[in-house]
Amino acid sequence: MMPRDFALAALNRADSSQGFQKRYLETSLEENPGLSDRDRAFIVHLVQGVLRWQIRLDWIVKQAVRFPFKNIEPLILNILRLALYQIFFMDRVPESAAVNEAVKQARGACNKRVAGFVNGILRHICRERDRISFPDPGRERDLYLSVSYSYPLWLVEKWIGELGPDVAERLLDAGNRIPHTVIRVNTLKTDRQGLLERLNEEGVTGSTSVYSPEGVILQGLKGPVNRLTAFKEGLFQVQGEAAQIGSHLLLPRPGDSVLDVCAGMGGKSTHLAAMMEDKGLILALDRSRSRLISLLQSAIRLGEGPLNPVVADASGPLSTFLRYSFDKILVDGPCSGLGVISKNPDTKLTKRVEDIQRLARLQATILNQAVHLLRKGGRMLYLTCTISREENEGVVEGFLERNSEIALENLKSTIPEWGLDLIDDNGFFRTFPHIHGMEGFFGALFIKK
Repeated sequence: MMPRDFALAALNRADSSQGFQKRYLETSLEENPGLSDRDRAFIVHLVQGVLRWQIRLDWIVKQAVRFPFKNIEPLILNILRLALYQIFFMDRVPESAAVNEAVKQARGACNKRVAGFVNGILRHICRERDRISFPDPGRERDLYLSVSYSYPLWLVEKWIGELGPDVAERLLDAGNRIPHTVIRVNTLKTDRQGLLERLNEEGVTGSTSVYSPEGVILQGLKGPVNRLTAFKEGLFQVQGEAAQIGSHLLLPRPGDSVLDVCAGMGGKSTHLAAMMEDKGLILALDRSRSRLISLLQSAIRLGEGPLNPVVADASGPLSTFLRYSFDKILVDGPCSGLGVISKNPDTKLTKRVEDIQRLARLQATILNQAVHLLRKGGRMLYLTCTISREENEGVVEGFLERNSEIALENLKSTIPEWGLDLIDDNGFFRTFPHIHGMEGFFGALFIKK
């Protein structure tokens, strides 16, 4: 199978769950170890690029066809998207190569008639590429931003309403940048300088992150990060900088008892274990058994002991089966993920405006269940990777109204000095891709009186 065929297969996997194509592609590449690093990078670039720019690519197709856009079969549409992404966003791929490969894919998957349609549409677009009609920025500002930056119109309108047009446009632009791979040094085994030296020995250059004291930004990485000997030896974990900072907000100490309510793959659980010097108790709760298995595998690789996985739904009555009060609780609940679009561009395509309220209600439910397990004087951190008032301040306000024994702590009084400018005037942790060069996160810290 050729690299473009791998990319097409991933895009054809219709699934509305966030990150599905990425997970499918990772599995597909693992099952084909004979692919070169160059081909692997090309495949990932194609899939992520099409997802990142799909709304704009579809607009271009709509200008070129003389029948309803919805009548184009999904398979043919993905062939067109792949070719157009190469034509408009990949300078090193000649137009003729992109068109010819698309025609081959259409001929192999369908028939000569469809292949002729693909050939005609793509060659027409290539001839007219400098005369393609886009929305007028003066008369249709929101639609212009939606098409130009390839975001759904509802999200453009939402961010303009919350942040203003100029800030919103900078945020849209930042979300389209291809992110660097960021890792966190495992302080149980080495320090940041030691890790940088080990990476350099393997031909990988790293630089220190701006804020997180454990963060390293990788450059010159060829191939999957898990091929590195430093990874296999447990010297680091892949984790974004904003997520790393989130763990510091909870102020974990050696000997603490900690509940990670929505532990997922365990990035924050393993970070908390390292910050606690592997002393204490961490209960990692998630409703997915497979995610918890991955968490345990990471913990073993990192050499961590105090992690205890529990399969459970955090939105259910946790206190009915957990008869224990915790010093610290982390609630990194399911959210819309609008702050990590650069890493998960399919978020633009899978999330809908109605998801925001639904997720806000779910987050509030999880918080109200988890608070019963917090001891008096204990702290609970609410963390999201989204830029959405309903899921952030709205959830915090509703939670405080419902729980009179809970007070909000101003994070300026607890965060280390290196993170002070990440705390807003209301005492919330807040990062933005266009300002801080990292994922968009929100955090609020509560204490039980």
